[in-house]
Amino acid sequence: MYRIGQGIDFHQLVEGRKLFLGGVLVPHHKGCLAHSDGDVLLHALCDALLGALGLGDIGLHFPDTSNEFKDADSKLLLKRCYEMVQERGFSLVNADMTLLLQAPKIRPYVAAMQQSISDVLTVEIADISIKATTTEHLSFIGREEGVVATATVLLQRN
Repeated sequence: MYRIGQGIDFHQLVEGRKLFLGGVLVPHHKGCLAHSDGDVLLHALCDALLGALGLGDIGLHFPDTSNEFKDADSKLLLKRCYEMVQERGFSLVNADMTLLLQAPKIRPYVAAMQQSISDVLTVEIADISIKATTTEHLSFIGREEGVVATATVLLQRN
């Protein structure tokens, strides 16, 4: 049996915050405004994993009203989401993700992001796809006011 999940996340970009994407610190003058570390890519992936099994979303399991998750490392949130998936007898076949941001360029960081995510999920790097696109300076993304990430996962019953 297979299950497909889809996730999406948005974060505002602001000065004075670090930019974490895919579990990697990416040098940039802005970072994501969030209760946790704001890793928009991992948050979308969490939602995709949870959604595939009808387990709600990241906000249900890790509310931004809880001090427990203040400045939390999103890799830990991802690990906990994947544990929920595994507890229900499923494992990841593959994940396909897209970042929508004007800057910075992420190509130099994609391999490190794939490694980070594959380490957390204990899957092969080849099972983790990360792409990025700009909006050609259109919308809040093009004005570098925010970033969006989407994720799609395929789960298989063990």
